[in-house]
Amino acid sequence: MAPVDVVIVGFGWTGAIMAKELTEAGLNVVALERGAYRDTYPDGAYPKTIDELTYVQRWKLFQNISKSSFTFRQKTGDAALPYRQIAMFKPGEGVGGAGLHWSGCHWRILPEEMRMRSHYEERYGKNFIPKDMTLQDWGVTYEELEPHFDRAEKMMGTSGVAYRVNGAVADASGNPFEANRSSGFPLPAQKEQYQSALFRRAAQDVGFHPFALPSANASRPYTNPYGCQMGPCTFCGYCSGYACYNYSKASPNVNILPALRQTKHFELRANSNVLRIDLDSTKKKATGVTYIDAHGDTVHQPANIVVASTFAYNNAHLFLVSGIGKPYDPASGTGVVGRNIAFQMMSTVTAFFAPGKNINGFLGAGGNGVAIDDFNGDHFDHGPLGFVGGSPVWSNPAGAKPIGGIPVPPGTPKWGRQWKSAVKDSFLNTMSYDVHGANMVYRDVYVDLDPTYTDAFGQPLLRFTFDWKDNDIRMSRYVTSQVEKIAHAMNPRTVSVSVKQIGDHPDLRNYQTTHWAGGVAMGQDPHTSVLNRYLQSWDVHNVFAVGSGVFPQGIGYNPTGAAAALAYWSAKAIREQYLKNPGPLVDA
Repeated sequence: MAPVDVVIVGFGWTGAIMAKELTEAGLNVVALERGAYRDTYPDGAYPKTIDELTYVQRWKLFQNISKSSFTFRQKTGDAALPYRQIAMFKPGEGVGGAGLHWSGCHWRILPEEMRMRSHYEERYGKNFIPKDMTLQDWGVTYEELEPHFDRAEKMMGTSGVAYRVNGAVADASGNPFEANRSSGFPLPAQKEQYQSALFRRAAQDVGFHPFALPSANASRPYTNPYGCQMGPCTFCGYCSGYACYNYSKASPNVNILPALRQTKHFELRANSNVLRIDLDSTKKKATGVTYIDAHGDTVHQPANIVVASTFAYNNAHLFLVSGIGKPYDPASGTGVVGRNIAFQMMSTVTAFFAPGKNINGFLGAGGNGVAIDDFNGDHFDHGPLGFVGGSPVWSNPAGAKPIGGIPVPPGTPKWGRQWKSAVKDSFLNTMSYDVHGANMVYRDVYVDLDPTYTDAFGQPLLRFTFDWKDNDIRMSRYVTSQVEKIAHAMNPRTVSVSVKQIGDHPDLRNYQTTHWAGGVAMGQDPHTSVLNRYLQSWDVHNVFAVGSGVFPQGIGYNPTGAAAALAYWSAKAIREQYLKNPGPLVDA
């Protein structure tokens, strides 16, 4: 196989961004995606895409876990068992990755979350953070990333309301807690559905600060800086889990791939399962990757630079099987690859109204809605509360489906005449909102290679050692108790609250989110991070990694916005620094 300048492993959001940025630098780039070729057509073709059974219940756009999965256990020493049916989280597979099936919630990270350890120690003292909590600063600041957040929003055609631009209040209806911005959103906020309007009014009534969610669902026709076009969202309700038939939801397939197709420097190979990053005899430099192609042949692709852009935790798996970096050992606390794995801590409040409210919840857009940030990050005093972390809260009416979108009040039988009656009464008269909490990182929560189970290619599965921790549950319970007031202010007939109890453990059968983070954390110290501030491997200088796997800990928001901005940040460093003088960009 002819050598190339760059090989990219995985073609989701971050892989697509890296491909576009590096081809613009004149580099020859090959992207390898283990799944099938996917695009708006035929995967999002109307009316076939409006099919909940095929796309969500039977997982058309998701990972084929009969070929490759993961194993889970709650603590070291337990037997780990395979994840055999998609439920708790929904990893994507194929061209576009999770960026094809995501909902479109497009957030920026909070500045204090990027220097979390320093921030908490400065405000609350060094003893406030529990000893088993392995928080660390990211090594890059919000101010450094701000231009890249802005660029990602313009690339995705994000709709929203900017509160503060260049230090001045631009629109008081925006999020008063958000950090400064260099410019507003490229598109105005989407129209507000009825249930979001109810949430906004009730949140204001109880003293909170509601604002429109930033949404990568286009509110108007839009052409992005790459020349890629989007159509306005029609609120069909088929976003999360589906390819948008209307070209309204931002995706790598809609917003980047059409531009990449125009350059001779880029090649995309689907159905190409990368086995490992190949290293030279010194183990300090990558020579390319080895993968299984669509015909089942083993191929070595030589490259000068390797970019790992697989989904979240899969970058840790790739580094582990390739021998890049020292695997994490929870007993000694040494090693880095697999360390600082985080998920999210969810709860939901549901309000049931008497028949006649007519919420019309089947109208939806994946990233649209109304949120409050009063309890996110460190926007409230954690001192007397004794926990780390926070949560945004939002009403995000993404479209109630005929199978999954039929909540019923507490006490309803699981089947039969009473269940049918409750479904009939509730479908048009129910709304909910989520407490979308951060999940911290801990010494005994990590991933490594499973010693027992292998995938279809004979490689060990990634093993999760993961459990809920009291700190995160206390955070979620506190925030949920505060925002229950919003539901009661709407005067519903019944309010149902789903929140974790102290001592609860992860249930792989129930959906949580798909927002994993960590495993190849970035940072300032090679003893606690896999990557430096430019997302370059400390150990192998021509290997870079992008995606939420680089986050040193979980955040309150969805990870896509931060992952995209970091990809632009890393690509800029490669173009402006690494190509001029290949080698470590930061001294270890």
